[in-house]
Amino acid sequence: MHAFRRFLAAATLALSTPLALPVSTAQTAKAAATATAPAPLLDLNTATPAQLKALPGIGDAYADRIVKGRPYTAKTQLTQRGIIPQATYDKIKDLVIAKQVKK
Repeated sequence: MHAFRRFLAAATLALSTPLALPVSTAQTAKAAATATAPAPLLDLNTATPAQLKALPGIGDAYADRIVKGRPYTAKTQLTQRGIIPQATYDKIKDLVIAKQVKK
């Protein structure tokens, strides 16, 4: 009787655990690269008004102010110069960059 209970417990455990299917390393690497690939940063010095308006919190007025305030040596100049408010900057700071003009 005890052997039957052990068999029943083992069978229940075996049926309740999911089977691991083999996955190629190429599929795993591709999925990891796709999931973690960051979006390219938008350059404040070269972006078009349409590209700027695609950023969260940036509309026509802020896009025009950003374009008129160029060039920027640092993205923090958006708030330092009063181009956009801090709350809007906080929404876009991880999405933009101010590349230096090569001389």
